[in-house]
Amino acid sequence: MHQRLHVVLKIPHHQLLYYYGGEVDAVVAKTTDGRIIQFPANILRSVVQSNGVYGTFELVLDENHKFVSINRINDWP
Repeated sequence: MHQRLHVVLKIPHHQLLYYYGGEVDAVVAKTTDGRIIQFPANILRSVVQSNGVYGTFELVLDENHKFVSINRINDWP
């Protein structure tokens, strides 16, 4: 059974350069139910927009807590 976590991300484009430059390799975020999670920054590549990564996202993990997918639930400015 897959686990689904919802996170609100507010990462401006200039901060993403630290992830892609290799200076930072993980993102720490708070789920909408209050848990703190950490995940590899490279999974954000599919959701990056010109201004960065903003919105609410659903991270799907398998039964071994391995990343399966990330989906944008909604955008906001």
